[in-house]
Amino acid sequence: MDLFSRTWAALRAAVAALPDSEFAKPSGCRGWLVRDLVCHLVIDAQDVLITLVTPASSVVTHDAVTYWSLADTLPSGDDPLDALIVRLAAAYEDPALLKFHLDDVGAAAGRAADLADPGMRVSTQEMVLTAGDYLSAYVLEWTLHHLDLVAHLTSVPGPPAEGLTATRSLLEKIGGTAFPASFSDEDVLLVATGRRSPSEAEREVLGDLTARLPFVLG
Repeated sequence: MDLFSRTWAALRAAVAALPDSEFAKPSGCRGWLVRDLVCHLVIDAQDVLITLVTPASSVVTHDAVTYWSLADTLPSGDDPLDALIVRLAAAYEDPALLKFHLDDVGAAAGRAADLADPGMRVSTQEMVLTAGDYLSAYVLEWTLHHLDLVAHLTSVPGPPAEGLTATRSLLEKIGGTAFPASFSDEDVLLVATGRRSPSEAEREVLGDLTARLPFVLG
């Protein structure tokens, strides 16, 4: 629960500090500018708020690992929801409005998470999880998108180290494999999710695991 709050606060602070000119630069998400990514974060914050006030009485069906699934192909940007995000982001016009909306909804999502009972069962996407597992799953979301935010913005601080470590651990459980200890947490996340291609030297170290990459999270 604390790690959710720290990673979410760090991501929101990074967005709040962005000069307006940075919103038109590419992000680490294929086909999305920084403004599109930030708009997606607004939707994510809304999802967190909705889920935390959607209690479930049925048995738990998923945890932080099984919340995520692995798809076969990387997103192309042609998905209708992805296209909608781009149109919504463009409609803001002034980056200050987009930053304000993320700060407003994002702060509310953060407060809701702080107040949530970790053992409470919640429902989302036809899954039932404890609030603690749901928020743990979102540490991965925040950390990967923080890496996406700073992919082409060298002056912006990246995600907290503890978020990188926890996300690596969760990603290894999702993929059912451990990455070599010689890989940094950030390199694991970038290479494993297809955000960058492994170098020849990294391919040699990865061995047979290379053929399984990237892990496309759904």
